[in-house]
Amino acid sequence: PAPEIPAPLPETPQPAPAETPAAPEELPDEAPYELPDSGPLEIPGDYMAVSDAPLAEKPGFLGRLFRRAAPAAEPRRVLDDAMLESLEELLIQADMGVDTALRVAANLAEGRMGRKLSVREIKELLAAEIARIMAPVARPLPLYPTRPQVVLVVGVNGSGKTTTIGKLASQFRAAGKTVVIAAGDTFRAAAVEQLQVWGERAGVPVMTAPEGSDPASLAFDAMGRAQEEGADLLLIDTAGRLQNRADLMEELAKIVRVIRKKDAGAPHNTLLVLDATTGQNALSQVEIFRRIADVSGLVMTKLDGTAKGGVLVALADRFGLPIHAIGVGEKIDDLQPFDPEDFARALVGTDAAA
Repeated sequence: PAPEIPAPLPETPQPAPAETPAAPEELPDEAPYELPDSGPLEIPGDYMAVSDAPLAEKPGFLGRLFRRAAPAAEPRRVLDDAMLESLEELLIQADMGVDTALRVAANLAEGRMGRKLSVREIKELLAAEIARIMAPVARPLPLYPTRPQVVLVVGVNGSGKTTTIGKLASQFRAAGKTVVIAAGDTFRAAAVEQLQVWGERAGVPVMTAPEGSDPASLAFDAMGRAQEEGADLLLIDTAGRLQNRADLMEELAKIVRVIRKKDAGAPHNTLLVLDATTGQNALSQVEIFRRIADVSGLVMTKLDGTAKGGVLVALADRFGLPIHAIGVGEKIDDLQPFDPEDFARALVGTDAAA
């Protein structure tokens, strides 16, 4: 295959920085720290800053290690076993998963046990560790000279597959690529209509079939049309399916088999669209879809609506699959490249310039 060519994903203006809260009264140098009894973790939702402007500092979940936010002269705490255990629990609450949380905390603590650290220092160390884990998986969708390059999009119900396909089609079309969409969710009329709207908006043809038709047959026909037209890309939507339904997963496997009758190397990309709000369930989804459809990359949606983006760290640590793009809203430019450093800073609530 040809070298990876970054997919043309437009940038979004940086949101205005949040106001920094007034500094509360100073704590003594050895004030105790404690976990909250209840309430959601304070993880900011604007994960995806794509401009060069620094992220505004937010409290993040690490502020919970201390009873109050750090004042100008930050108190420092000894990094001991109790503090490390508190950090591990907070990372688990952020949906990072037990194994990844323990590994991240251990790496942060290596060579630093017994040292006094401020909240700011812990945030910076943690952000660096998270960015290190995420950097290898932050890769754009690779483009190949093969025509058509077949991109199969899979995922569970409501994960955002249809919207993601529409955004990808519009972005590729705007970059001068010829695109064909196959509306393979033949069981849900709303999905077909949604793709048709995107197709009209982007000038991309959308192949459909009567409701209830065999999606594998539609995929086969769509490949024939894309080949005849010399299209650069064929994006194939599929019906949302639960990963624990054997019959639905077999239907997906059939689509893959039929596609390969036209082109033994297809699908050239299989994108699994994951809903960030599903938390740790995303791990089992990757496990099953990877086995059935040979998933080659991930798109994570709804990062604007969850306080538990740590699941991305768990996914990167466990599977190492490329994260091609992330969704932070419904507009076309809300499908953005994944930036590991911006994500890490936003997750822990630290300023880029800190």
